[in-house]
This record gives sequence, structure tokens and C-alpha cells, in this order.
Amino acid sequence: MSALKFEFASASKIIFGNKSITQLGAIAASLGKKVFIVTGSDEKRYAKITAGLDVQKLPYVLFPVTGEPTLDIIRNGIREARFSECDLVVGIGGGSAIDTGKAVSAMLSNPGDPLDYLEIIGQGKSLQHQAIAFIAVPTTAGTGAEVTKNAVISSPQHRVKASLRSNLMLPRVALIDPELTYALPSDITATTGLDALTQLIEPFVSIKANPFTDVFCRDGIQRAVRSLMRACIDGNDVAARCDMSMASLFGGLALANGGLGAVHGLAGPIGGMFPAPHGAICARLLPEVLMINFRALSLRAPQSPHISRFVETAHMLTGNQSSTVQDAYLWLRDLCDSLHIHSLSVYGLTPGDFEVLIEKSKTSGSMRGNPITLNDEEIIEILSLSI
Repeated sequence: MSALKFEFASASKIIFGNKSITQLGAIAASLGKKVFIVTGSDEKRYAKITAGLDVQKLPYVLFPVTGEPTLDIIRNGIREARFSECDLVVGIGGGSAIDTGKAVSAMLSNPGDPLDYLEIIGQGKSLQHQAIAFIAVPTTAGTGAEVTKNAVISSPQHRVKASLRSNLMLPRVALIDPELTYALPSDITATTGLDALTQLIEPFVSIKANPFTDVFCRDGIQRAVRSLMRACIDGNDVAARCDMSMASLFGGLALANGGLGAVHGLAGPIGGMFPAPHGAICARLLPEVLMINFRALSLRAPQSPHISRFVETAHMLTGNQSSTVQDAYLWLRDLCDSLHIHSLSVYGLTPGDFEVLIEKSKTSGSMRGNPITLNDEEIIEILSLSI
């Protein structure tokens, strides 16, 4: 953070607010003639979208996604969208539906197979052509995928998650309507909300942090702190749901432009190997990574400017200007316990998996944003405290 230099990229247009979903039909009609809708399995979630398209007399094809996107799901989506001659993609749902939509829209305008463009397990080729128009409509408040330039794709064969990443696949429109999150069960509200909090803390202490992302992180952390528990207790708390949707949006903007860290560097490989919700993984790793990062900086880089960011994070989390990073660690642990977040051993993670996870984490782009390079012993300690 000595010589300031950064770039900032996001969706071409961001629309935020209650009942903003009513604008979807007119926006879609201005961008395409036939819509490929990627959604989850809950019909109630996409009913408002199809109603708007019906008003515009815009034909559409539904493509339900019941789990995290895999290469085969993406390939099926590409085939169906091409066969149906769709020229606009809408993703409505959580990160899985939105990432599927992003990947399909990108591959509809680029040759080859999605594996050709995947990081880590693929050839990592660069996209050559702008993705066809894509509208992202989140129904959870966590991933921030509506404003990021990557799609996370799982490969069961490789037991890993990898990203398809390019500025050419940024959504044309991100439409965030907090009312779409009201029906979320409390457990999903908790895990997605903790994912949002993680995606605000990691970019704030990242080596790629910049003045733009700092603004989003500081505001977003405070929104999540005051509203996550409230949203879990009362899903119809209008102010809390608005705060969490905003925190999620800000987290997406921050991570896309300020990077992440060891939480996500480990969460990707863990999620590829075990059937654990991404937000739950992040939640259990977050306090341990926060504390061990701070300790490593204090011991090996005591002059690092990042140390003060950990202290500021502690103040924001606890609401107490006298709090230490240890206090923040305990606050995060208590929050996870209060929200009934399971330890990672519940999903099958054991010490026998640590060596493989460490090696896989070293190929993760998220690790490059971590404020200090953690050694294997420190990563083992993080994993041990998370199971």
C-alpha cells in the first residue's frame, strides 16, 4: 500500500431497492428478444421475473439449478441456450444460479469448452469476446456474485472449485431487491450473511486494498454487525434485510477489486472436497484466520501497515474502540456459535486431509491477497481449530 495504484470494475449498471424487481421486464426487453433464465428450484423465487417478462411478451426458457455449478451443468446450460436461440441470460437466486448464468453467458459468445478457460484445472485461456447480456438478480445476501467478474465452478472429478474469470463477463445489470430475501430460512440467512461479512473483512486487510474498496468494507462491516443477527431472528425485518443486501453488494464490489485472503484460499479447496455450504466454511475459518494472520504479522512484519487494519476491524466488529484483535476473535467465535454454525468436522474434514488442502490452497488466487504468507504450520493450526 505504499505506491497507490488500482483498477475498479463492476457491473455496467447497479439497481438497488425494494420492489426494484418490477423493473426487470422492461430492462430485459431492452437487452434481448429471448431470455434464458437460470434459477434455483423454488418457483416462488422466479415468479416475479416471469410475470414481468410476460407483460413484455418476451419469450423465455427456464433452466433450474439445484446445486453448485459443475462443468456438466454449465455445458448443459450452454447447449440448451444455444438450441433455444436465447440472446439474453438472467440469473436469479444465490451464488450458484448467478455464477451459472455468468458462465453460460460468457460461453455463448466464446468458442470451445468451459474447461479451456478455467483456472487451476483447465487451460486458463482468456475469453476473447464480450459475454452476451447478463442480468444478475440475487435472492440471498451473501455472495455478491452480482457484481463480480468470475464464476466459481465445481469439478467433482478433481474435487476442487475453480474460477472462470474475465472482465468480459461482468453482468450488464445487477438488480438487488432486498424483498427477494425475506423468505430465506434463518440458517441460509446466517451462512450467506457470514460469507458477506468475510468478503468485507478480507478485502479490508488484503494487500490489494484501495481507497474505493475501503469505503465499501467499512460501511458494509458495520451494516452486517448490526443486522445479521436481526435478519436471522426476524426475516421480515425490513431494515435488517436491506442492510444485509447492501453488505453483500459491498462485499462483492470489494472482493472483485481488492482481493480476498486465506479464508477463501482454503474455503475453495474445502468446498471442492466436502459437501459443506461455502458460507459455513468461511464462517468457521474466519476467526482463526483473523487471529493467526494478526499474530504472524506481529511476529514477522511488526512494521506492516496492515496491523492497524486488524485493530480497526476489531473496533468495527465489537463496536468498542478499546477492543483488541483477541476480542474480535472471541466475538466472531461467539457469533458462529449463536448462529449454530457447525465445525468443519461435521462435513467430514479430518487432520488426514490437511496436507492435500494446503497444497491445493497454494494454487488459489485468493491467497495472493492475504496480508502475509502463512506457513504450513500456521495453516494446519487454522484447520485444526476449525474442526
